[in-house]
Amino acid sequence: MLRSRLSKPVAFLPIEIKTRLQIANLLLKHSHNVNHAKSHLERSQLLLKSIPSYFELKCRAYSLLSQCYNLVGAIPQQKQIINKSLELISTAEKGLAVKLWACNFYSQLANALMIEGDYRSSISALEQGFSCTTEIYYPELQMFFATSILQVHLMQWDDVNLVKRAVKNCDEVWEMIPPEKRQQCIGLFFHSELLHTFYLLRICDYKNAKQHDYKLIATVKSDLEKRKGIQDLTTELNSINQSLSQSDLKNNERSTLSTKQTQIQEHLKTVACTESLESSYFGNVREIWGDKLELAPAPIDGEWLPKAAIYALVDLMEVIFGRPKCLFKECGRRIQSGVHLVKEELMKLGITGGVREVDLQNLAIWMAGVYLMLLMQFLENKVAIELTHFEFSEAQEALVEMKSWFVRFPTILQVCESIIEMLRGQYAHSLGSFTEVTFYFLEAAKLTESKSMQAMCHIYAAVSYICIGDAESSSQALDLIGPVYGIMDSFVVLREKTSVLFAYGLLLMKQNNLQEARICVAGGLRVTHQHLGNIQLVSQYLTILGSLALTLHDTGQAREILKSSLTLAKTLYDIPTQIWVLSVLTMLYQELSERGNEMENSEYEREKINDLQKRLTDVLSSIHHIKLIKRLKIEARLLHDREMKRATAGPSIRVNLDIPESIGLTTPAPVPSTRLMDIDTGRRGKKKI
Repeated sequence: MLRSRLSKPVAFLPIEIKTRLQIANLLLKHSHNVNHAKSHLERSQLLLKSIPSYFELKCRAYSLLSQCYNLVGAIPQQKQIINKSLELISTAEKGLAVKLWACNFYSQLANALMIEGDYRSSISALEQGFSCTTEIYYPELQMFFATSILQVHLMQWDDVNLVKRAVKNCDEVWEMIPPEKRQQCIGLFFHSELLHTFYLLRICDYKNAKQHDYKLIATVKSDLEKRKGIQDLTTELNSINQSLSQSDLKNNERSTLSTKQTQIQEHLKTVACTESLESSYFGNVREIWGDKLELAPAPIDGEWLPKAAIYALVDLMEVIFGRPKCLFKECGRRIQSGVHLVKEELMKLGITGGVREVDLQNLAIWMAGVYLMLLMQFLENKVAIELTHFEFSEAQEALVEMKSWFVRFPTILQVCESIIEMLRGQYAHSLGSFTEVTFYFLEAAKLTESKSMQAMCHIYAAVSYICIGDAESSSQALDLIGPVYGIMDSFVVLREKTSVLFAYGLLLMKQNNLQEARICVAGGLRVTHQHLGNIQLVSQYLTILGSLALTLHDTGQAREILKSSLTLAKTLYDIPTQIWVLSVLTMLYQELSERGNEMENSEYEREKINDLQKRLTDVLSSIHHIKLIKRLKIEARLLHDREMKRATAGPSIRVNLDIPESIGLTTPAPVPSTRLMDIDTGRRGKKKI
């Protein structure tokens, strides 16, 4: 019908423009034919030039055309059309509708600038949008801009005080929204709570971060229950409609069913929808419990991430909180849930076994990037968890899958290349292949621009050099640790400080500088215990302190510390650390002439060594093992420059999930007393950061 309207001579120009806008809107909502929609909108824009007024029509055309340019990755054209829109806004009479359209265009401009990596200008555009919402006192829209500003600050993170100020602003604006309206702002709630969680994780404030996580879990549960209630009502309504369509239905039955039909329809309308302030201007009725978590009302009408991605992120948060506490069973359940959800969404996008990055349409790249990045985060955590309790085969399988996804989608997953190299290093280190390990970690450092990641790569490589054990390797370890140790207090994340203290303490112990090593390790343990809560790292710090105490002939303290470490290592199923602790305990019993304890301890140690050796034998025979430890970079073909900008812009989850305990390391147990310089890597097992 709309097409036929265009084929007839049109005397009144706005009718043709409105028709083209309707067609474009339908194409954008119900098809992938963005180019066709764009041609209608470009034609509408040309026609609108000859009309002096029609502010509303021009804004609609500009907004839709801007969205089209964004979808096809034509960011310069998008910025050009938005600037025209803002010029139009500046000449219009001020009113609510004008302010709302200004908010729309500032939001789209900020997004375009963020894709280009111009964070400063993006924040400036968002701040102008925030000013507009303040003038009309619209707290929900203020919250949209406040959370968006926080998101960009988290991505940029060049001034921690600016990030803190953005967090505080979000809290203040959220309190301005009446409680009954907050329940309708589900998308804003998820956006704000997840951004708060990312921020608190970044500064290692796990206690407060967990409080936000509890809220997220409760809201997901409530959302699922409400959606199920709506689905049940919809099913019942469909059944009633089917019954009412029967011609032989008795009058009294039809009357009863009609009453029931009306009741359910009213109930559904009440539960699922709400009228918004701007409905009189834009005819907007928002579905609160649909598949879209809107961040803002029309004409912005946008979302941060799809609901499925939000649910997956909440699963991922649970994994991140559970890993340091070694709640591996729950972590495994959440990883399985998240991976299943993500892969379902990838299939909906047409990403099945044989599909590669070059096969994707440009408009699908960003959405694919959201789910692929989430998938890689889940797999990264799976590798780390499986290596923590030395399930080598499971870790190997997850790492091989990460490599496979990267080869197929190298541009979208470009940021993951350094993570994969780090995980390859951890995998090789767990198997004792120390000479290969340093290659992977130093290669990973070259592949990232993150100063934090580079520091961790150098620390990990240094630990590997320490494990090699000769004088030259120790010198190379010091060259890597020294610069990081010198600036460790400058890092926002405490991961770098605890890791460099661990590595430096290990090196001092290796060099027989025992008192200084003790001070260094004790400082690292204190930070780890107070701020990170990482049980495994605490266990390993205790083992080093126990070894140092024994070497310094403080046998009473050594016994107490080592028993605590062994208890934690058993809880974690961390076999190498158990072997390490047991070997030191054997020496303790020898020194104390406790023959019975020595024999019992040695027997238990042999059992653990045999268990570890069996696991090593199984994984070394795998066909994937050689490929994982071979000193070769992963080869993959990237997209063209314009496509790459669009693909690598992606959602902020790439930057925000810089989790402090994302990777662990193993190192053989340092031997106390006079044998400190002669580490028996084959017998002592390995320990993990």
